[in-house]
Amino acid sequence: MSQRHRRIEAIPPPREELRAHAHNERHRIHSELHLITEQVQHGIEPEDIDEPGTNWKPLHHRNSQITSQNIRGAKFKHWKAKSWKRRKAMRRARIVQISGI
Repeated sequence: MSQRHRRIEAIPPPREELRAHAHNERHRIHSELHLITEQVQHGIEPEDIDEPGTNWKPLHHRNSQITSQNIRGAKFKHWKAKSWKRRKAMRRARIVQISGI
């Protein structure tokens, strides 16, 4: 796919860096959950403990402009719409009527 129209300032970080960051975040959450289970096993009530949340998400999950661009990027396929098929059938019928076949 062509990269001609890609904005320079919107270049995402390298894929390896994103994957490493996501891996670190999953590891952090897993280790915090392990600490929570240890605390519960040692007598602290589960209602008193806060669950760990995500501190980091990839940019496209939190930036509404990027998500709206991605949604716009998925183009509407007009040939899959019923109106296109109906219009195509109407044109075919009109040609048949005009030609007298």
